[in-house]
Amino acid sequence: MGKAKPGRFSDNRIASNVSIEQPNTSHLSIVDSFGNAISMTTSIEMGFGSNVMSGGFLLNNQLTDFSLKPSVNGKLVANRVEAGKRPRSSMTPVIVLKDNKVFALIGSPGGSRIINYVGYALIGLLDYKMDMKQVVDLPRISNRNSYTSLENRAELLEIKPELEAKGHKVRMLNLTSGIHGILKVEGGWQGAADPRREGTSEGL
Repeated sequence: MGKAKPGRFSDNRIASNVSIEQPNTSHLSIVDSFGNAISMTTSIEMGFGSNVMSGGFLLNNQLTDFSLKPSVNGKLVANRVEAGKRPRSSMTPVIVLKDNKVFALIGSPGGSRIINYVGYALIGLLDYKMDMKQVVDLPRISNRNSYTSLENRAELLEIKPELEAKGHKVRMLNLTSGIHGILKVEGGWQGAADPRREGTSEGL
């Protein structure tokens, strides 16, 4: 499809964003015995963020979800730090309902690749009827509107030439997704945590 265009925002007077990506996001998925569910992705950058708490929340120690430069070549950056703005973020915590009941919870850390990781996992769960463990163990494929990233795994190395023949610029990388999910199964719940990062799955 080429490069995906923005939905509503289009202004050639605005410069491209300049920011860095850091591996300091966490995700958790929880279902309790009453059927309450939470899927939460959180990021305060480094451990304990700024070490300042406000209203029960630790504050972020950096503004990395904003542009690091307010302007580039004389053009203002849309994502510059400014009062009243929310930071750009790709956090994608998801709760899937089936027949108005919780069916699955899923989310991941991973910076700007979070949307790719979670979307890929949802396709596995919903379209291919995989279980949560299978989805977590899948090799990762990602594209953020430039090159296509394939996780450094033998089965993906085999499809690299096919993608290049279709015009993709391909890079083999260590993709550090951190899918944490829970799936409703017969007789209870199945949880799984991505082995690429820290985390575990437990039930009582």
